[in-house]
Amino acid sequence: QVQLVESGGGLVQAGGSLRLSCAASGEIFRIYNMAWYRQVPGKERSSVASITRDSGTHANLANYADSVRGRFTISKDNAKSTMYLQMNNLEPEDTGVYYCNSRPPLLNWGQGTQVTVSS
Repeated sequence: QVQLVESGGGLVQAGGSLRLSCAASGEIFRIYNMAWYRQVPGKERSSVASITRDSGTHANLANYADSVRGRFTISKDNAKSTMYLQMNNLEPEDTGVYYCNSRPPLLNWGQGTQVTVSS
């Protein structure tokens, strides 16, 4: 069973940076397109960044929500079975619990990692 473990969240001031990590078991990066999701109280989880699966022939393609494009970067390290979300120039609106999962979300959710951005 695939396990996803998110880490790297924390409290940061507006304008700061954080790098989130998603450790995955198995070779899910070859099987699934992956994404980072954000959940805030009272709202459903929504994808903020996604990246295509490893095809072996084509480069991974990344896509971003309008609210984070230009500030966040999604990447993967296959050797470490880890996906990352580099978050720069953070804004209070980025506050939430961040999860990784496939896109669409087909895997069991991990515990998430809390990101809090103070103004």
